[in-house]
Amino acid sequence: MKSSSLLSAHLLRTSALGVSLAVAAVAVPAFAQDAAPQDQATADDSGDAPIIVTAQGRAQLLSDVPVAISAVSAETLQNSGANDIRQLNQVAPSLLVSSTGSEANGSARIRGIGTVGDNPGLESSVPVFIDGVYRSRSGIGLNELGEIDRVEVQRGPQGTLGGRNSSAGLISIYSKKPSFTFGANGEVTYGNHDYWRLGGSVTGPISDTLAARIDGVWVKRDGFYNDVNNNTQINNRDRYFLRGQLLFEPTDALSLRLIADYTNRDERCCAAIYVDNSVNPYIGNLNNPSPTGAATATTNNITRVLIDLGQPAAALTPGYNRDIYVTPGRSYAGKTKDYGFSGQIDYDFGGATLTSITAYREYRSGQAGDLDYGAVDILYRADDKDAYRQFHTFTQELRLQGEAFDGKLDWLIGGFYANEKLTVRDNLRFGDDYGRFANCRLVSGSPLAGLYSPGQEGCVAGGIDNPLGVGRNTILGASGASGADIVAAFSALDGLNDLGSINDRYRQNGTNWALFTHNIFHITDTLDLTLGLRYTHDKKKFSASFTNDNTVCTTIQGLVLDDLTQQNQPGDSVAVLGQRATARALAGALIGLGCQGNATAELNGVSISDQRSEDKFTGTAILSWKPTDDLMTYASYSRGYKAGGFNLDRSALKSPIVPFGGQAGAQALVSGLQFDPELVTSYELGAKYSGGPFSAGLTLFRTDFKNFQLNTFNGSTYIVQTINGCSADLGGADRDQSKFTSAPNYNAAAGTTGACAPDDVTWGVRSQGFELEASLIPARSFRMTAGLTYARTKYNKNLVGNSSGTPLDQALRKLPGDNMSNAPELVATGSIAWTPDIGSSGLTGLVYVDGRMTSDYNTGSDLFPQKEQDGYAIFNARLGVRGPDEKWGIELWAQNIFNKQYSQVAFNSPFQEGATTADFADPQYPGGRQIFSMFLAEPRTYGVTLRGKF
Repeated sequence: MKSSSLLSAHLLRTSALGVSLAVAAVAVPAFAQDAAPQDQATADDSGDAPIIVTAQGRAQLLSDVPVAISAVSAETLQNSGANDIRQLNQVAPSLLVSSTGSEANGSARIRGIGTVGDNPGLESSVPVFIDGVYRSRSGIGLNELGEIDRVEVQRGPQGTLGGRNSSAGLISIYSKKPSFTFGANGEVTYGNHDYWRLGGSVTGPISDTLAARIDGVWVKRDGFYNDVNNNTQINNRDRYFLRGQLLFEPTDALSLRLIADYTNRDERCCAAIYVDNSVNPYIGNLNNPSPTGAATATTNNITRVLIDLGQPAAALTPGYNRDIYVTPGRSYAGKTKDYGFSGQIDYDFGGATLTSITAYREYRSGQAGDLDYGAVDILYRADDKDAYRQFHTFTQELRLQGEAFDGKLDWLIGGFYANEKLTVRDNLRFGDDYGRFANCRLVSGSPLAGLYSPGQEGCVAGGIDNPLGVGRNTILGASGASGADIVAAFSALDGLNDLGSINDRYRQNGTNWALFTHNIFHITDTLDLTLGLRYTHDKKKFSASFTNDNTVCTTIQGLVLDDLTQQNQPGDSVAVLGQRATARALAGALIGLGCQGNATAELNGVSISDQRSEDKFTGTAILSWKPTDDLMTYASYSRGYKAGGFNLDRSALKSPIVPFGGQAGAQALVSGLQFDPELVTSYELGAKYSGGPFSAGLTLFRTDFKNFQLNTFNGSTYIVQTINGCSADLGGADRDQSKFTSAPNYNAAAGTTGACAPDDVTWGVRSQGFELEASLIPARSFRMTAGLTYARTKYNKNLVGNSSGTPLDQALRKLPGDNMSNAPELVATGSIAWTPDIGSSGLTGLVYVDGRMTSDYNTGSDLFPQKEQDGYAIFNARLGVRGPDEKWGIELWAQNIFNKQYSQVAFNSPFQEGATTADFADPQYPGGRQIFSMFLAEPRTYGVTLRGKF
């Protein structure tokens, strides 16, 4: 529970932000983007270009499209400083794009819904399409984009118009086409952090029927984090992008567009810092070291262990200081290559038009890392060459569309095929300090804390292997006759250094094909009925092989197996019962520490395989009415779907040896890697007005998700859990407080309660609210836009783990009835662009400001309060002067002007959980003495840009 002072502060922040959002929504008539695809729009007298989009597979005015969509023009992207999809946050209030531990798998969320984490086995709830080509994961959109014509952000389930289906929305990016008129442009940008960006393009005719275009971008920048120990910088930029295009138009009926592109990145990513109570008051005393090693009500044993083993105290109380302390010799080096080609054919038969998009892409991203994010060498990924994810993707889309019944029917039919070959290679290993760290962690958090001595063998005073030492005698006394085995396990654990995965490989071959149709019936001149249907077949074949040299895990399991399984006997004395309980507790802890993340040689040389197949019908129905030429209203219903798959993380596998895994053999455990498809039901009511210089849109929505795919890191294991609700009241049984006996709602039967009858299983996540968007262009040189989104994205009050009604994983006990992570209830965006004439010589100025204000939200998928993020506002600005016809320009710019510091995602610091006392019990401090880290957002950046074109 929050203290009264914290609650008051929270209410004050929320109220102040609510007032700010209301003022923004009223003062600046909310939001609509100013997209105008090339060659399709002309300006009217006010300077407002008609907003044309292809969201329904046809070129339509934005105001005539009965779906929730934001369109962002090239000019807006340029003014906001957008080089990848992250900057869309500033101009699309329902969208949140973030990147955390790896830029290979960034996350995009719409209305609070998205795919969480870096697990490549999960497909994107909000996929990215570039020039009609599906990209395997939305993080690929974090690359440079080159010259862009427009971006369309569609909200809600998609799939009846083509491409890959999605459950929450999609981002469509359209690059500029080759032109039959010669032109060239270029820019040079320099900014703080020694930021350099060079970009340019050349386009023109090769013949009367063939045109070409070449785009290129080169970027280099220092990192935002200073690695003190290795004298280097992390989260830097070093990348380039090339794209070449050919446009062949031999007749008015035929168009062929060929695109090839290549991206290369050689960068160090991604660093994190610890969270302290200056950032989040719920951290409390978590970063306060114990003076003796034993946890107390106000000190933390795990923090003492880290400091005694070499962690600088300053690293544990950083605030927002970006000095980090990486283990000497460890690296965050990463390399990414993304390339491919596509061909789009459009042929007009007269009565119908055929569109074919064929594409092949390869994407490989390797990433090393110091994954404990500190100076003590606990966990690392050795080399970007040996730890990577790689996609080979072929897609083919066909669409045929036309009109029938004298224009009363606008029909579209089509098919989509995708083959995706995914390879993941990993070499996650314990660090050189792990053995000593594990023993010290165990000793300091157990009844042996009085013997804590980090300089001694086993972290025990006197040395654990000394037959006369106080450490050994104490352990023997506490554990009875079994103490000798536990002492040997302690000694084995102390030697667990630089062991773990050598070459783990995961392979997934996925095939997805679909048939779809989308039809608009013009019932009257003002009333339309849209019906869409899609059938999708998805099949995945999975295999994995493991190599591992951690024999310490199996040694410890063999030593303490009897202690772990020994049962109490009738007539046992209180002393014997106490000794046996201590022995079981120590045995379990030794196994847990020696086999964390399932880094065990039991899987060495083991291979596993599995496959799954799904068939789903999805669709949409929309009724739209235009009572006047300027106003459209609509109501829609849609069903969405995102495929199930496999958790591509080794930590999800238990030990394959009885009784630790509960089954014999790794193959018997592989089914536990599967997760079910995400199913969506969505309703919308909307209205759009467009008259003269003013346009506005309002959307009311409710979307329910069954089998919502949630990825959570609990400090040692990545959990992929499908989330469902139960229509029956579970009475708090889904909120087990399994580890903390003094906590409210404690349930001793954790893991077995909270089950739901299959007939009572219902939605697990619901997103509902409204979106208000509009723009005002009172004069050709002045444009105002703003947007307001209220999205209440919450979990059901009663949660279960899958469609069969099995209990929710204990790590997710905070979820029932709460808001989802990274899902602020209120978001407001706004922008002002003014391009006044300067004199009469053709010079013009540029004044541009945009802002995004966000209410409080939690950044962790387990919703621990230590991961809360207060509301904040981000503002960007650009000032410039441009020559006649914009042949040249100079601009001063700044992003995050007020240098707002905030967390993108907070997470449990890997393996860094200490002992728990009643004073640190749930629910106020879930995780006990767990230490937390966070990935920070970018700080303030500023610079100057020179542009030229001819």
